[in-house]
Amino acid sequence: MTTDRRAPAPAELNASALASRQRPGDGAGEPAQQARQRASVAGRLWQTLVWALMVFFLLNVVLLIATVAVNSIATRWFGTALPQGFTLHWYAQAWRDFQLASVLWVTVQVVGAVVLLSVLLGVPAAYALARVQFPGKRLAMLIFLLPLMVPPVTYGIPMATVMYKIGLAGTLWGVILANLVPALPFVILVMTPFIEQIDPNLEAAARIFGANTFRYFRYVLLPLLVPGMLAAGLLVLVRTIGMFELTFFTAGPATQTLVVALYYAVFSTGVRAPQSIDAMAMIYMAITLIWVLIALQFVSPTQIVSRVKEQRR
Repeated sequence: MTTDRRAPAPAELNASALASRQRPGDGAGEPAQQARQRASVAGRLWQTLVWALMVFFLLNVVLLIATVAVNSIATRWFGTALPQGFTLHWYAQAWRDFQLASVLWVTVQVVGAVVLLSVLLGVPAAYALARVQFPGKRLAMLIFLLPLMVPPVTYGIPMATVMYKIGLAGTLWGVILANLVPALPFVILVMTPFIEQIDPNLEAAARIFGANTFRYFRYVLLPLLVPGMLAAGLLVLVRTIGMFELTFFTAGPATQTLVVALYYAVFSTGVRAPQSIDAMAMIYMAITLIWVLIALQFVSPTQIVSRVKEQRR
């Protein structure tokens, strides 16, 4: 009697090998599980590192602000953990020495005029860009946004040179026009996607019911535009309060805004108490922070980004 010792076929070998790999408990799935564990550990380490950097950055910012705030109310602070005493005398001295009453009045005039003019001019331009399709629309939008994309120093120095030649530099209107250059494109950037969300069929419906252009604007379009106009105006207000370069190039002794006056207080000649300068810095920061908090109640930066993305889609 003979025994069949035929060698197994290659297909049988592959099937048996595959079956042996798929048997539970033989340790074949351990490499994949270990890879997932290493990826999970790496992800946790990366997340921890990011949070540590954020906490370190925020802690430094908070400590810097706290140092300025404490020094602005300190009687004397040198070589000790805390000041020897606290007083509000430096705020009164800063108000007198730096003539903050007139500086704040100039700031209010400049900021108010820039907000009003940028909204009045920017909303119609944004409405035209949102509703009208024409060749070169992307190029026109790019030209409008150039003052936002390039540093203010790039066009601020030539603009100030021209203003000095025509006699506008040093005047209140010169400072207003200089700050209007980046403010107007910013309003257009905010309002264009906002207007695109308004249904154009509303105008057709208003026309059907007999509304003329003025009535359509007054009773239909304007109520829908008010939230966007308010948000754009508040954001322009915050930007204008902090706009240093263009104001510094075009302002004179009587037309300095608060941020420029703070710069001159720090770097001007003469002996000045650092506590009074810190008090002036705290006044500037408090005014800016109040308007930022008010602006954030009406608009979120993430909403603006999402609207721009939807516009590109």
